[in-house]
Amino acid sequence: MLKRQLAHTPTQYRPDQDVGIQDDGFVTHTVSALVFFAVRSCLRVALNSVTVVSIWLQTEHRIRELTLFDLGLDSKLRACDLVKLKVWDICHGDRVSAHAIVMQQKTSSPVQFEITEPTRDAVSAWIKAEDLNSENYLFPSRIHESPHLGTRQYARIVDTWVSHIGLDTAAYGTHSMRRTKASLIYKRTKNLRAVQLLLGHTKLESTVRYLGVEVDDALEMAEETEI
Repeated sequence: MLKRQLAHTPTQYRPDQDVGIQDDGFVTHTVSALVFFAVRSCLRVALNSVTVVSIWLQTEHRIRELTLFDLGLDSKLRACDLVKLKVWDICHGDRVSAHAIVMQQKTSSPVQFEITEPTRDAVSAWIKAEDLNSENYLFPSRIHESPHLGTRQYARIVDTWVSHIGLDTAAYGTHSMRRTKASLIYKRTKNLRAVQLLLGHTKLESTVRYLGVEVDDALEMAEETEI
């Protein structure tokens, strides 16, 4: 089983930081190396992994949380988009799709994502357990005033996962869920453009910043990189 680590939320994520990425998508070899350096540092080896949370949720029969956890990692969606998913967004009839596409609330642009087999199994079990219809929200709220799970409720649930594996809730949250798989994909492929598409960013510059590149790291790597 793939042992995935929760990606740490960079302590310095400054949208105004200029890292020299052009809007046309061209990235130099040096900058690509800088991003890899930052991502690798964010994904330092830890005793606790995503696998631990997944096994715990399965053991405790927390079907809703397992579905939320798996789908949060696979989809890489922002919290506001994840909690608003409807059954028809990821299902065709009685079958959970291997791929889905949704419209992002923040950018009003579509983004596609994969749904792995373990996640499809969890989704199917959750839909069956709750007897959900295609037009229903995938994660109905247990509060009558809200039709679906709220972002604050989701954040509190993520906090319980983080606390369970002994990590700092101030350092890990819903954005860690969104960032985890994207960071691992970049670590393995060094393909910034692919990660940009998966995260639904309109600019490659945003992806670089989101992965946590710091100026000091950039300068250090630039000094060590020969052309």
